[in-house]
Amino acid sequence: MSQTTSQTSSLADGVPALVRPSVRRSIKAEPLTCTIGAELSGVSLGDASRDDDLFAEIKELLLTYKVLFLRDQDITRAEHVAFAERLGPLEDHPVAGSDPDHPGLVRIYKDLDSKPEHYENALHTDGTWRENPSLGAVLRCVESPPVGGDTVWVNMVEAYRRLPEHIKIQIEGLRARHSIEATFGAVMPMETRHKLKAQFPDAEHPVVRTHPETGEKILFVNGFATHFVNFHTPQNVRFGQDYAPGASHLLNYLTSQAAIPEYQVRWRWQPNSVAIWDNRSTQHYAVQDYWPAVRKMERAGIVGDRPF
Repeated sequence: MSQTTSQTSSLADGVPALVRPSVRRSIKAEPLTCTIGAELSGVSLGDASRDDDLFAEIKELLLTYKVLFLRDQDITRAEHVAFAERLGPLEDHPVAGSDPDHPGLVRIYKDLDSKPEHYENALHTDGTWRENPSLGAVLRCVESPPVGGDTVWVNMVEAYRRLPEHIKIQIEGLRARHSIEATFGAVMPMETRHKLKAQFPDAEHPVVRTHPETGEKILFVNGFATHFVNFHTPQNVRFGQDYAPGASHLLNYLTSQAAIPEYQVRWRWQPNSVAIWDNRSTQHYAVQDYWPAVRKMERAGIVGDRPF
C-alpha cells in the first residue's frame, strides 16, 4: 500500500519505524522492502528538474529510503542531466566515456556488438577508488532485455547496525585501501594499468563512515577495497597469522555483509524506468544474466565528498 510518510532504513524488533511526515507531500512512496527502496509515483523527473519544492521532496525521500525507483519517465537527456545536477556536479568516468553532448552522462550500453563483460556483476559502491567517491547517481533505462538484467541495491547502514558488537569494536578506527588498478585496471596491459593508477592513486577511507547529512554510521568496504592500512598493531596482531590471513578474513567477512538478502532490494528494469540512489550508504549489483539480449542504460553520477 502506498504511503505518504517516510520509513526509516533500520528495523526495531522487526517492525519498520515511521518518522515525522513532511509538511508537504505530493509524491506517493511505496516501500519495496522493510529496509531499503521505495517506488515513487505521481511525479516526473522532468518537472522536478525545474521545481525546487518537488526536488526537495525527492531528496528527503532519497535520504530515507536510500534508493528510489520510478516508472514511465519519458524525459530528455537534458532533463536527466538537469535533475542530477540538482544533487551536485556530475563526474566523468575514466573507463566509461560520457555522452559528447551531455558531459557526465555515461552510456552503459550492452548490445550485440559488445562482448559479455562481467565487471558490473559484483557488489560495489561507485568510485571508492577516488578520494571523493560518488555522492549518488541517477540511472535511466533506455532499452531492457525481455527478462533479466535486474539491479540489486543494499542498505549498508543496516549492514553496520546489525554487526555483532565485538566486530563493531574491532573495526572502530580501521581504514582500508581502495583501488581502481586492481579492478578496472586488471584487464589492461601493464603500462596502461600503471598510467591509470598514476591518474587515480589508491584511496584510503574509513571502514565505517558517517553520512554527512543524516549522521548514520555506514559499513564502507566493498569490492574495490584491497586491504586494511592500519590493522597491524600490537592490539590486533599477536602472531603473524593474526595479520595474514587474519586481516584478510575480517575484510572478507565485512565485504560479505552486502550479500545478505535482508538488506537488499531488487529492481526489474523497463524502458524509461529510473533509479536514484545514495552511493554513500548503499552498494549495488548489476545482474548480468541476459546475454545475448540488449541492455542500454544512461547514468549521471554526482561528485561526492571525502568520507569521514
